Amino acid sequence: MSNGKRKEPPTEPLKRAIGLAVRAVAGHGDIEIAFAAGAPAYSPKHMQLPEPSRVPSPREVAVIRGWADSFALTAGCHDTKVHGKLVPVSGPARLVFEAAERARVEALGSNRMPGMARNLTARLEDQYSHGRFAQVKTKADAPLEDAVALMVRERLTGQPPPEKAQALVDVWRDAIEKRGEKALSRLDELIEDQEAFGRVIRDLLHLLELTEESVDAERDQNEEEEEGTQEEQEGEADTSEEGEKGSSENATEDSTVSGDLNEVNQNAEASGTDQMDNAQEEDDEPLEPPEPWRPNSSVLDNPEAFGYRVFTRAFDEEIAAEQLSSPEELERLRAYLDRELRTLSSAVSRLANRLQRRLLAQQNRAWDFDLEEGMLDASRLTRVITDPMHALSFMRERDTDFRDTVVTLLLDNSGSMRGRPIMVAACCADILARTLERCGVKVEILGFTTRAWKGGQAREQWLAAGKPQAPGRLNDLRHIVYKTADAPWRRAKRSLALMMREGLLKENIDGEALAWAHRRLLARPEQRRILMMISDGAPVDDSTLSVNTGSYLEQHLRQVIDEIETRSPVELIAVGIGHDVTRYYRRAVTITDPGELAGAMTDKLVELFDEKAREAQPTRIGPRRRTH
Repeated sequence: MSNGKRKEPPTEPLKRAIGLAVRAVAGHGDIEIAFAAGAPAYSPKHMQLPEPSRVPSPREVAVIRGWADSFALTAGCHDTKVHGKLVPVSGPARLVFEAAERARVEALGSNRMPGMARNLTARLEDQYSHGRFAQVKTKADAPLEDAVALMVRERLTGQPPPEKAQALVDVWRDAIEKRGEKALSRLDELIEDQEAFGRVIRDLLHLLELTEESVDAERDQNEEEEEGTQEEQEGEADTSEEGEKGSSENATEDSTVSGDLNEVNQNAEASGTDQMDNAQEEDDEPLEPPEPWRPNSSVLDNPEAFGYRVFTRAFDEEIAAEQLSSPEELERLRAYLDRELRTLSSAVSRLANRLQRRLLAQQNRAWDFDLEEGMLDASRLTRVITDPMHALSFMRERDTDFRDTVVTLLLDNSGSMRGRPIMVAACCADILARTLERCGVKVEILGFTTRAWKGGQAREQWLAAGKPQAPGRLNDLRHIVYKTADAPWRRAKRSLALMMREGLLKENIDGEALAWAHRRLLARPEQRRILMMISDGAPVDDSTLSVNTGSYLEQHLRQVIDEIETRSPVELIAVGIGHDVTRYYRRAVTITDPGELAGAMTDKLVELFDEKAREAQPTRIGPRRRTH
């Protein structure tokens, strides 16, 4: 007889042991630990680790424990407040800074516990086991943040990079050590001090020309001491705590005023240049001005008329996804995407089926009966015998408004989408493309990023031209066509996997990407056109923002959105991942977890189609009765 107790799975003891070790290392007993087949994920109160197989190999156990140790060290040795104060806002500088901090945290555990060092090494070797970086020869194919992280790890622990990542480090080593050797040599003594370590990394970023400003800890400290001495000479009779508080407040006010003055000076110079140009144009105007053109002008057709300039378009590219990779690499990336699809397919497919039912219901044929004219209703012919005096009944098919629809999915391919966000976005785009195709709705999938970090060839041309003032957009655009509207999903499915490629995701200039996708939609013959933007942040391009105002790209994005929403027949909706897009778009939703993307995309499409279906229904006043 059974004793009523179920035998636990063989992996449960391993999971319990890992959970206890994580909580002990992290020093927090309330951390939730989950095991799932998806990619590992970390938050301060929740960790998701890889699901072990039923009989895991020693290497698999080491990899899982490596992820657990990395997350536990982050929870126990990483201060989010200090990190938030020092980390760059966005772009490659932020990626490099975060990678270096992750290397510092893991080095603390590796130096203290040999077993943890073996686990972390196994996790790192598994991370680069795909072999894409084993033969890299150019910096464009080697992510800088990975190279810096591996070099920092080597400095702090003495452990060399994994064999399959050695070429990646070798590509960057000479350039990094030539410029940043002094900063790198100081890291070992500062490993225990996150703030001091972070300031040295910020100096390294400045030496590598990833940030415009240098953050020198000694200079800041000297400034604070000079301010404190000056306050003492003024004879303020406050306590030491109040004096320190006042000093910090004054320093904040001084920096704010200085920043405001610099911004005012920049605006004044720009406005002065504009006024000179306007005055010259007014002097050259003929006595009889031509027909007014501004009311018919559009920021989509002539952005320069609305204050948005582009230094050069010579290096921009619009390219099909299959041209950016070899067929062999696309096959390998597609296999990886299919594995991830298996973990998400149940939830996403359930939502996609809901959307399919709604769309097919709107496309079903419907008829109006008991009419005085139309097609003869054969089901009512019995009335000729039963009631010869009754008039014949006719029927007519209702017009369905759901015809000739095309949907464009515009995906943000910026560096901040790396990891789980871009993987979930690719999976959702793949499944929704198949679903909408079954419903007779054509789908186009586009992506936008830049060809290089920090400006690329456009910035080099600007430097060669002597750095002219207010150059406008200063980077090389890369607009990617993953799937055209007329191509079936089966032909484009390999191209969608290109989003998983390392080194593809760089910076994002949303306004021009939105205008590009809009132009492609307007050229379509379909009567109804829907454009869905999926992004995780505001437009950011360090090269452009370093020589223009801080809101330069955001202002252009707002102009493009307003033009589409108020004047265009295209229906625009947006989904923000961890970023409030409702302040830009009228019809938008913001999600906090990439796992919610499928539901958000489906809900907005269902809402859009249901809204049109309600508008297409005729208005009926009072009940209609049949008379026989």
